[in-house]
Amino acid sequence: MHLFYTPDINTNIYTLNEIESKHCNKVLRLKVNDIIYLTDGIGNLYKTKIIENDLKKCQVEVIETIKEYNKRSYYIHIAIAPTKNIDRFEWFLEKATEIGIDEITPIICEHSERKTIRIDRMNKIIQSAMKQSLKAYLPLINNITKYENVIKSTVDNKYIAHCQKDMLPYLKSIYQKATNAFILIGPEGDFSQQEVELALKNNIREISLGKSRLRTETAGIVSCHIINLLNN
Repeated sequence: MHLFYTPDINTNIYTLNEIESKHCNKVLRLKVNDIIYLTDGIGNLYKTKIIENDLKKCQVEVIETIKEYNKRSYYIHIAIAPTKNIDRFEWFLEKATEIGIDEITPIICEHSERKTIRIDRMNKIIQSAMKQSLKAYLPLINNITKYENVIKSTVDNKYIAHCQKDMLPYLKSIYQKATNAFILIGPEGDFSQQEVELALKNNIREISLGKSRLRTETAGIVSCHIINLLNN
């Protein structure tokens, strides 16, 4: 199954852009009448047939539309501090998308070592991971935001993972299946005590992700995996 991201698709006859057309022709070596799939990133999966395999303008015809393809009954939003080594944060974006995530908010915390990211590059990584993992929903990545602004969210089921206390409840023991989850993951130096206290004042529950001390990007992946696993 070959999947292409086509957010502007709105007709039964669609022309891939030059980059995707070359990928079809030169890399995948597809031919007229071969089947490929398109997604608009908002849940629609289109089964299409190649009707013209031009090197610059590969044209396809939609033969079946599947709405809400593999839609989940829960929503995962992870607010996470970007790592000093941007490669590790990009790895998180890729793997979280493959596992299943809906929204990502990069946050600036008291101990943050990175306070800027390139949203355009992050979106490309997420798009590529969405196609690779055959998903029809493109995760939303927000602009980098200050911690104190993020925690004011009024959503239910808010959690903060940190290492400042022993005997915190495990996420897997308090999360309820088929409910949304908003999870805060701190920077390499963890959240400050003041940040944890501020979270508690905003009705955010403290959680542990296990007995091991995890890197920021690993904690993000573990959180994402736990929620998906408990729902499967």
